[in-house]
This record gives sequence, structure tokens and C-alpha cells, in this order.
Amino acid sequence: MSDTFSILHRDTSCGARLGSLKTIHGCIETPIFMPVGTNATVKAMTPEDLLAVKAQIILANTYHLYLRPGHRLIEQLGGLHRFMNWDRPILTDSGGFQVFSLGELRKISEEGVKFQSHLDGSYHFLTPELAVQIQESLGSDIIMCFDECPPATADYDYVKRSLELTTRWARRCKDAHQREGQQLFGIIQGGMHYDLRARSLDDICSIGFDGYALGGLSVGEEKEQMYGVMEACAPLMPHDAPRYIMGIGAPEDLLEAVWHGYDMFDCVMPTRNARNGMLFSSQGRINIKAKVYEEDAGPLDPECGCHVCRTYSRAYLRHLYRAGEILASQLNTYHNLYFFLDLMRRAREAIRENRFSEFRKDFIARQSQNQIVKGG
Repeated sequence: MSDTFSILHRDTSCGARLGSLKTIHGCIETPIFMPVGTNATVKAMTPEDLLAVKAQIILANTYHLYLRPGHRLIEQLGGLHRFMNWDRPILTDSGGFQVFSLGELRKISEEGVKFQSHLDGSYHFLTPELAVQIQESLGSDIIMCFDECPPATADYDYVKRSLELTTRWARRCKDAHQREGQQLFGIIQGGMHYDLRARSLDDICSIGFDGYALGGLSVGEEKEQMYGVMEACAPLMPHDAPRYIMGIGAPEDLLEAVWHGYDMFDCVMPTRNARNGMLFSSQGRINIKAKVYEEDAGPLDPECGCHVCRTYSRAYLRHLYRAGEILASQLNTYHNLYFFLDLMRRAREAIRENRFSEFRKDFIARQSQNQIVKGG
């Protein structure tokens, strides 16, 4: 049970819930999307921009900050909040997913993971205890247990052994955690196997954490598999603690998760897509690179209230992108993050008014109708 999380309202039409999560650096309204700031910065966004798009909490990466500039340096300079000039909540992931991504550059054992830095090839050994120590030094509001994230293609026996290792590591993380006021979330693994997910849930919940996350999703599985895991796990998760799905980002996936009663989400999708010229809108996804926008004087999204849509034309955004201007990444990222955070704001409003099911249905219908946007 979490003494920092309160459910303010449950939608009578589905499992969606409106919540409030208290942290040292402020209160977070859920459901919420967390922009990803891997290296203590959300790419192409200043902290002032993040405030303007109404970001409530951002995510930073333990693995990357450990390698550069180093958690001890950040601690010496006053912690992550002061280091990056962000006074709202921060969640740090444990580095488990990054270790998973290293492939042959890492070796997993009972004690931890030996890996080679992607920066300079140097060897490091990351244990559950060190993952917690790094995150305590960073001073983030919410930290994650160190886990092993099996690939979507892993066989049943491998996933079973993996989740057992994740459970043992979770116990070690809880034993190592000492920083007062810093919340520790456990991670549920189990791949696409519902029985293993249920077992992982039982094991992790029996240890007891401030919140619970579904890991091992959006790692190459089909969307139907992802949705199946969401649906199977939702009724088994603690009702009085925040529920976090790690790494999912498509707007329709977020709404599917909210519908089942999940509260927190993160993904690089809005920022990465922005830098590649793919923008989200009420009319579907827009490929701003397309020639059809060359003379388009209209706003990116007529229904969007963000600074970019109120100020700049599609033609100008296309020009910036094709000219390779830094401003293209800045404006595109600003808009995409505004779109995602405003989607969550509207979702919270719909839950409060017991109409989330209708809101979700209408949003998906409109996106599907305009899936191939002019020039997309």
C-alpha cells in the first residue's frame, strides 16, 4: 500500500481512474505521460519549454548518467534537479532496459550485469545495490528496481528464470534503498505469458513497493500481445498504488492502458518522431517533410492550442526541417509533447466526468479515419 498515492475518482464506464501521486518535488495528477530526458535533458526542450507544455514529471536514465557525467559529480553539484534546473518530480529508470539493449556487450549473472560502455568500450559491473546507490545519488523522486528485461522472442523457460532473477534483484534493491522520501517502484516481468506475469505480480507485490510497473512491453511484440498483457495484469495489480507501464507511447496505446486502469507512461516516441519530421495531430500523424505542405499556410493542427500551432504554418515547419535547422527539432518536439500531455489532460477530464470510454472511442475513430494524412 502506498501512502503517497490517492485515487480521486474511478470512471463508472471502465477501469480508468483519476489519481494523485505526492512526491518531494510536487504532486502529480494521473494518468500522466512522462517525457524522456535520458541525459538529464529532454532533447530540443529547455526546462522552461517543459513547464510551458505542462510536463508534471520527467524521466532520466540511470545507465547513461552513470557513464556520463557520473552520479557522484551530479550529487556533488546538488543532485539532478539542481543540475538540470528542473524543480518538479523526476523518475529515474534503473538501467535494466539499457542493459537489455546492449545485447552481446553484456553478461548477466546472479550478482548483476557486466557490460561494456557504448561510449568508450570500458567494462562496468552493475548490481541491484549499485543501481539503487546511483539513483539515490541522483536524488530523483521515484526510482526503479534493477530488473532483467527478456526479449519478446524469449522462450518460456528463459522468461521464467528471468523473472525469478528479477524478483531476487528486487529484494536486494529494497534492502539497499535508504534515501528517505524517495519512492521505490517494483517491476513486473513475465514476457507474453499470462501465468508468469501473474507469478511475477505475486512475488513483487509480496515484497512491497511504493508503486508497480509493467516492464518488458514494447520490445518487439505484436500490439495485440501488448494489449493482452495489459488486460490480464490490470485486475491483479494493487488497487491502492500507482501503476506504471514502461516504454509505451503511441497515443492509442496510452488510452488503451488508461482504460484498463494504468496511471503512468513514458516513451521517446513524441520526441524521436518530432526530430524525424513525424508529428501527431487531432487529424492523425503528419509527415511534415511531404511536398504537399510546401505552400500550406495553415497551422499544423487547427485544434491544437500549443504555441507552435498558434504561431507557425505547415509550410514554415516543412522548410525548417528540409533546411536542417535546429529550430525544426525544437518546434516539432514542443508540439508533440504538448499533444501527448494535453491528451492526458483531456483523458483526466473525461474520467472525472465518467465519459472516458466515449472519449477513447472517439479519439481512436478520428485517428483511424485520418490515418493516412495528406502527404503522410
